[in-house]
Amino acid sequence: MLKRVWWCLLWMAPGGALAAGQAAPQTPTRPPQVWTWEQVKDRFELDNPTLLADKLNIDESRAQEITAFLRPNPNLTLSVDGTQIAPENGVWRPLAGTFESPSISYLHERQHKRELRLESAKNGTLIAESNHADMQRTMLFNLRSAFVSALQAKAVLQLAKDNISYYDHLLGISRDRYSAGDIAQIDLDRLELQRVQYESDLQSAKENLETAKIQLRTLLNSRTPLEQFDVAGTYDFNDQLMPQEEFRKIAMESRPDLKAAAESVEKAKTDHKLAVANGSTDPTWGVWYTHNSSNNNPFGINTIGLSASFPLRVFDHNQGEKLRTQVDISRNEKLRDAAEAGVLSEVDTNYATVESDLILLRPYKAKYLQAAVRVRDTITFSYQHGGASLLDFLNAQAEYRSVELSYVNLVGSYLTAAAQLNMAVGREVIQ
Repeated sequence: MLKRVWWCLLWMAPGGALAAGQAAPQTPTRPPQVWTWEQVKDRFELDNPTLLADKLNIDESRAQEITAFLRPNPNLTLSVDGTQIAPENGVWRPLAGTFESPSISYLHERQHKRELRLESAKNGTLIAESNHADMQRTMLFNLRSAFVSALQAKAVLQLAKDNISYYDHLLGISRDRYSAGDIAQIDLDRLELQRVQYESDLQSAKENLETAKIQLRTLLNSRTPLEQFDVAGTYDFNDQLMPQEEFRKIAMESRPDLKAAAESVEKAKTDHKLAVANGSTDPTWGVWYTHNSSNNNPFGINTIGLSASFPLRVFDHNQGEKLRTQVDISRNEKLRDAAEAGVLSEVDTNYATVESDLILLRPYKAKYLQAAVRVRDTITFSYQHGGASLLDFLNAQAEYRSVELSYVNLVGSYLTAAAQLNMAVGREVIQ
């Protein structure tokens, strides 16, 4: 009797149903944050530590401009002489007759050496900026490839889900046919075993999607959990492609490594001018004041003097640096020509890859995809009505899965090749 009363109170009390075993309401999970390509690119430029560290090279180069334009420091010399070191007639007069002469000297740089050093440092800053832009270009390609890989993995995962859902529907029909005695046990077993392939495809697609998300998340320097991280974008190809010559022209105008090569030539020319200027003589001007000077002028207790010092550059005219910098101009010019040839080669190679992918994709979209669906549905209908064998049915399912997967992978290959072509050009031409 007491037990019955206890259970009645338990059910009537607030929360009694929960205490009796009802599941507590769960906190709703947040929907994943979906990143578009523009959002991914903006986040990458703001937070990627490698890119931010390389950007500091520009600030360091600007600091070197300050150092390059500094004037030489003047020299201050204080001379003291004539101080007594022994008493005179028994009287100690240590400061009597002391000769004091403070002097200041300054090196005067001729032939615009400071201006040329500043110009060379500014050229170095331009090169640092172009090199940073080139590094950003390369890393953006890696980012774009990771983004495309994530989109491709999502497309493959969705395809795997659709395939296994469709196959489960067919399995349900086959089980009903087996129950009705329309097919044999061995046929049903073979159909059940074929589902393993679809399960394997689904699990592999999930794993590949997680790997792609991890790679993309690492480039963004993000700590977002994978279940809260997702991407979205158009997973398709653009059938139109500009002429190859247009891509070559844009590349010659946009590639930051070409700009760095051209700026290196200009810096080499400035360095040669500086080497020539450094071969000139720089005088050192001096002025001094003396007290208690030891000269024949009885009134010359306080005097002022001037001096000019000229190095005699008899043997050293900076010949080695002049020759080295002259050779360096030719070396950088050849490197610039090599960079131009390399850029054009990259554009042509990647253009051919994109063109090849388009040649393969066009017939897929025009007829192969529809044909695969038509063959699968026809063979499936024929098999279910006794007009096709089990082997024909399984082959039709495998062919459909192969065609669909090939198309998805070809689109991914095209998007990666398009990103490679954009990198070769120097900016996003193919969206």
